[in-house]
Amino acid sequence: MPILPPSLDDRGFDDLVAEALARIPAHTPEWTDVQPGDPGRTLVELFAWLVDTLLYRANLIPERQRLAFLRLLGEPMRPAVAARGLVTLRLDEEGAADVTLAPRARLTGPVELETLSALTVLPVAGEAWIKRPLTAREAREMAGLLAGLREVYDLPRGGVGYVATPVFPAGAAHPAGLDLVAGSVDQQLWIALLAAKPELVAATRETLGGADGVPRLLSVGVAPALTVPDLAEPIGERARVRHVWEVTTGRMVRGEAELLPLDVIADGAAGLSRRGVVRLALPGADDLGVPENDVRRDVLAGVGRNRPPRLDDADRAARLVAWLRLRPTERVERLALTWVGVNAVEVDHRQTVTGRVVGTSDGGSGQVFPLPLRSVETATFELQVEEPDLGYALWRRVDDLGLAGAGDAVYELDAEAGTVRFGDGLRGRVPAPGMRVRVATLRGGGGRAGNLPPGALTGISGARTLAGEAVTQKLAVTQPLATDGGADAETLADAERRIPALLRHRDRAVTGEDFRRLAAETPGVALGRVELLPRFKPQQRRTDVPGVVSVMVLPAQDLRRPPHPRAGRPLLEAVHDWLDVRRPLTCELYVIGCEYVPLALTVGIEIRDGAGHDQVLQDVRDALRDGLWPLAPGGPDGGGWPLGRPVEERELEVLVARVPGVQEVLGVRLFGRDARETPGGELRWRRLARRRDGAQAALALESWQLPELLGVAVTAGAVPDAPGDAGEAIDTIPIPVVPEVC
Repeated sequence: MPILPPSLDDRGFDDLVAEALARIPAHTPEWTDVQPGDPGRTLVELFAWLVDTLLYRANLIPERQRLAFLRLLGEPMRPAVAARGLVTLRLDEEGAADVTLAPRARLTGPVELETLSALTVLPVAGEAWIKRPLTAREAREMAGLLAGLREVYDLPRGGVGYVATPVFPAGAAHPAGLDLVAGSVDQQLWIALLAAKPELVAATRETLGGADGVPRLLSVGVAPALTVPDLAEPIGERARVRHVWEVTTGRMVRGEAELLPLDVIADGAAGLSRRGVVRLALPGADDLGVPENDVRRDVLAGVGRNRPPRLDDADRAARLVAWLRLRPTERVERLALTWVGVNAVEVDHRQTVTGRVVGTSDGGSGQVFPLPLRSVETATFELQVEEPDLGYALWRRVDDLGLAGAGDAVYELDAEAGTVRFGDGLRGRVPAPGMRVRVATLRGGGGRAGNLPPGALTGISGARTLAGEAVTQKLAVTQPLATDGGADAETLADAERRIPALLRHRDRAVTGEDFRRLAAETPGVALGRVELLPRFKPQQRRTDVPGVVSVMVLPAQDLRRPPHPRAGRPLLEAVHDWLDVRRPLTCELYVIGCEYVPLALTVGIEIRDGAGHDQVLQDVRDALRDGLWPLAPGGPDGGGWPLGRPVEERELEVLVARVPGVQEVLGVRLFGRDARETPGGELRWRRLARRRDGAQAALALESWQLPELLGVAVTAGAVPDAPGDAGEAIDTIPIPVVPEVC
């Protein structure tokens, strides 16, 4: 319900007239005729009309006053959030020279984004490879070959075969993530650094080794695959994976390829726990090389954990400059990567303005100057004010001018509106008359428009070197991943909706409603549902545990089709971090996703005469999906299916009977997941039988569970015996295939 402006006086015209007439006997008892038409009564009504007009104007709270109320509450409107992502750059000209770009180069596409850091674009391409284990079929077909190879390589304890397999082909991201633990025989990722041509390998190696005496930095972009955590997994700061980056030297030590560990200058990926760029210091040219790849010259090429995978592509092998290896240094159960690439840089959806004058002081108090951009990034914003005979001086930003002293050179920034406000001489200095106000550094912008799919960014402009010179080399841009995280600035209506919650909880989670409201206000995420499970500890699935609060969140999802919305790890961590600093000290907080219980339905109906056969069947399917959907406006009460509420046959029969065109419901059957294992691991169903006391069949749910409707079979006639009888057992997205052409 939207918040209505406060009514300073709710009396209307009739109330004012009645109140004035009630005062007549006490103040003018001689006035006895107060009927309509009396001259005195007319004056009273005229006065009431004037007062009613004034009250109407007083009760109108203009936007400026509403913004002032938010400032008094210490809660300005929230600025837009900038989308972020990773791109790779490569030299589009054949040669062995490198180029170092300064930050803030613009990337062109549907909207412009900027690079966030300096980047040395080295004249190499990076291709990721793994030693893929053999499939069961390959192992059977190659059993004899493997036995012979073990004898050739003199492996007394045997060996495991592998196939050198490229990953992230053409720089594309892996849709599900590549698990190095399960997907490779050595749990390592190898990155081939390739020159443009075989004849440029030596010159490229000299460039990478810093022929001018300056060590080169290789920027490696890393995007871990963040999976949906288990319900019992506590969410906090992501655990870092201990690992090492190494490079091949081309030398052999005691029959093994030598690899040198590289110094990590900056770890933007935070130990492979988030998307970012890792900057590695490369060694000199004498310490860069590749071990022998030709099995005719070295029969052990590609054999062992410390040798890179053997490449059978002669062209690639001829262009090898060195191999880069990513190796975990601790035992991990899973290490999945969505994408890895070289010459990578982080970008975000903001624009940069430097050295721009935004106004001139008139010497008045409380001056406000608009900035060139809105949704200002506060961390990098710098403002200068001209001082008489001294030039521009940097002033300091404060959150509240009311706490500043008379001589403090400070200002207040409204990041969302893009304005700065100065003091009045008592609380903060007033810029001297005629002095200019200049933005030294300003980055602003953002919004949902910056959420771009892969490949949307196609070019680069405005690139400069660290010395400020324009870059003359041609650069090509590759965007392997979608940019995400962008959100529009908060509207005034949204900010007003936060006022009651602010007055109620003052940014502290005490009551259950506080936890719900604060979780729903987590910036940068779109939540479709928030549920509070007090005294529920998810690790042990225990209830009634004192001091424990579990907050269950589901992301917003418009498409009401399986799979149902599941909270990914970034979303859970964002909500947890937002709530963790606002919870009571003695509260044990968990932020969890939902545990779904698979469900399938078969329904038999009789269609009313004159109703469309296919349309009624589809409407029944939609009604069942909507009724069991976990988000609003689904569910029996419009707020999603309630947590822990069992799914009963009779309730679904009522739901189907309400569909227009249904003459009679012949029956509804419920199917749950069959716990017995199947050969391929596919989902099998078992019918939920009625209880011995004759009660109807139902899918029982715990207080932390919701049903997930995976299959719906509806027929005009007898109820199907299995979810697959009607041809629509599981909702899938049909796709066309390309037929073979002779």
